[in-house]
Amino acid sequence: MITLVTGGIKSGKSSFALKYVLNKNYIKRAFVATGVPFDEEMSERIKRHRIERSDMFDTFEEPLNVPKLIEAIDGKYQVILFECLTTYLGNLYHYNADAKKYIAEFTEVVGNMSSDIVIVTNEVGWSVIPENELARKYIEILGKANSKLASIADEVYVVICGIGVKIK
Repeated sequence: MITLVTGGIKSGKSSFALKYVLNKNYIKRAFVATGVPFDEEMSERIKRHRIERSDMFDTFEEPLNVPKLIEAIDGKYQVILFECLTTYLGNLYHYNADAKKYIAEFTEVVGNMSSDIVIVTNEVGWSVIPENELARKYIEILGKANSKLASIADEVYVVICGIGVKIK
């Protein structure tokens, strides 16, 4: 089963996804984290997330080769919580990786999984069009990836003000 959790920045998506997974009867849980501590704020965010999940998940930290990691752990866990597509795409840009290729591989892997997966992402379609080309390309890739994932997902939730609303 594929579950997509989307919403605005700091809307409560991560907490919602964590509670969603913990409220199911999963015993073997994996957490795939994409955050890289590029600065102090991100280091603190990563620390808070680690504390929040404590030892309830086996955690895998991977900033770039997420498709291969997910393939490697698929079937070994009942559920994989992926946090998050937005940060992952930012990593691909930061490291000058082929973002379209990696995102296409990611969506293909997700569509063929035996483990359940919960994917956290940001909704980028409710904002103004950015003035620079790089930001527009980023939003285009993320928006198309979100649409593709939503089309193959069994459930899609949008989180607003910490409240998850099922839209599919």
